Amino acid sequence: MNWFFNFFDSSIGKKIQMALTGLMLCAFLIIHLIGNLVLFAGSEAFNGYVGALSSLKPVVRAIEVILALIFIGHVINAIRLTLENWRSTEKKYKVNGAGETSSLPSRTMGVTGSIIFIFLVVHLSTIWWQFQVQHGGGHFYDIVMSANIGFGNVLITILYIVAMFLLGFHLRHGFQSAFQTFGIRYNKYGTFIEWVSAIFWLLIPLGFVSIPIYFGLLKGGF
Repeated sequence: MNWFFNFFDSSIGKKIQMALTGLMLCAFLIIHLIGNLVLFAGSEAFNGYVGALSSLKPVVRAIEVILALIFIGHVINAIRLTLENWRSTEKKYKVNGAGETSSLPSRTMGVTGSIIFIFLVVHLSTIWWQFQVQHGGGHFYDIVMSANIGFGNVLITILYIVAMFLLGFHLRHGFQSAFQTFGIRYNKYGTFIEWVSAIFWLLIPLGFVSIPIYFGLLKGGF
């Protein structure tokens, strides 16, 4: 079994783990977006949706634990790969400038990932936490729209919009890196895959950002 652990501890092994965990998190984003879009159906529909999830608390908790482990694995491998790249920076610069051969999304993966992480911490410590505390109250819609921690707060609204914009950047390079890792970015299906991934990293952030724009900026009157 040593070969197995040695492989996943190698550079390509870490990249494969990054790609797999990233794609798993993307699958979660689709499900989460569908749930969030229920907000447009009104308070009764959204409260009913979250209430239904609350009735399945053991299953939801298990999924949350799995997601947390996937996310932690993604972050750890990102840090390890970044440290490896930093250690080889001097050698790369002797050949050519890294900033001249890499794209903007590639060069800002650490920054976008960090800001998304900050947003996630804020989101979990405010709206998600209040959902857990008040799970029996059925006022989930009011929590999301509140002036303290919801879209009634202009700072929360702006943070949400910025985070979703950066998520698009992050997903764009993430998809490209994943397909390159799996060796299918430059084959005959490469162009098709690029178009599919472009729709994905564009539509998901736009779907999420439509919520704060409508409920925070337009409906909220900022």
